[in-house]
Amino acid sequence: IIMHMQGTPGTMQHNPHYDDVIADISAELQQWLQQAENQGLGREMIIIDPGIGFGKTLEHNLTILRHLDKFQALGCPLLLGHSRKKFIGLLLDQDDPQARDHGTAVISALAARQGVALLRVHNVALTRQAVQLALAIEKSQ
Repeated sequence: IIMHMQGTPGTMQHNPHYDDVIADISAELQQWLQQAENQGLGREMIIIDPGIGFGKTLEHNLTILRHLDKFQALGCPLLLGHSRKKFIGLLLDQDDPQARDHGTAVISALAARQGVALLRVHNVALTRQAVQLALAIEKSQ
């Protein structure tokens, strides 16, 4: 799994900046993919993660979530690790991480409709139901 993070864990939330959050993250992931391929690892063995919450502001996270489908161009399955993240708490006015499970499920459903292959979540049952419904709607005529 290649995950994007701006900075280090100690500095990543100190004023993160992107000229174009989707293009900048995609370019960095592309560089890391090339490095992995140069070391003999095929893209079929790589999963990418745009790094929700890792060196991103609320607005960056929302933009990434709105445009997850753009990361499909990298040719690898996409993982999203958004469960109970702080930005969900900010949007829903929920300080308790466990109270963010419904928000996580909504984001999971939207992400699945954009082709996200893997979701890292805490409440699997709730998320599974949300994704199941979203995909049924997506497949309907």
